[in-house]
Amino acid sequence: MIVGICGGSGSGKTTLLRRLAKGYESLNPTVFSMDNYYRPFEEQLVDENGEVNFDLPTALDQDKMIADLKALHQGKSIEVKEYHFNSPPNKNVLITLHPSDLIIVEGLFLFHYEELHELLDYSIFMEVDETIQLDRRLYRDEETRGYTREAILYQWNNHVLPCFDKFLAPHKDKAHFYFRNEHDFDGEYNRLTDSLIKSLNLTS
Repeated sequence: MIVGICGGSGSGKTTLLRRLAKGYESLNPTVFSMDNYYRPFEEQLVDENGEVNFDLPTALDQDKMIADLKALHQGKSIEVKEYHFNSPPNKNVLITLHPSDLIIVEGLFLFHYEELHELLDYSIFMEVDETIQLDRRLYRDEETRGYTREAILYQWNNHVLPCFDKFLAPHKDKAHFYFRNEHDFDGEYNRLTDSLIKSLNLTS
């Protein structure tokens, strides 16, 4: 079965993915990150100020991503370059993903790509207060990616928020579960696992 996690930048998608992978480690779940399908920097679109906009569906190689997830679903192993921010393409490590009874998919445009969304057996939408979301992105991008506060706020206002409004928010009602990731992660996680048991008979 395939479980998908969608949500805006800083909503906690990766954190939930790791928690689910650990919680269901007895099933040896396959972790499928859509980040691994970002197109090379030189293929990215730029905005009216010449700044690269990674917050567009065109930023990812949609065809390869869908083909790879279908292959995993059919019981085939795949190879993909593991994405690391600011890493040159020739430095990205080639990893092999093997099929399993549980595939967990995480990504920004998971609901926007209709063919990808149709492969999901269960879907989760991460929701978080916008202020908390921005604080998390500021911390991450300043501490681990070396962005200036000015650059982060520019991306937030010109790329991230318009992306959410146009490509994520319209699809929220497709989710089986809304995960409020603000003050009670453990409580929400327990509600989620109860829902997974009822919907998919998925027990840890």
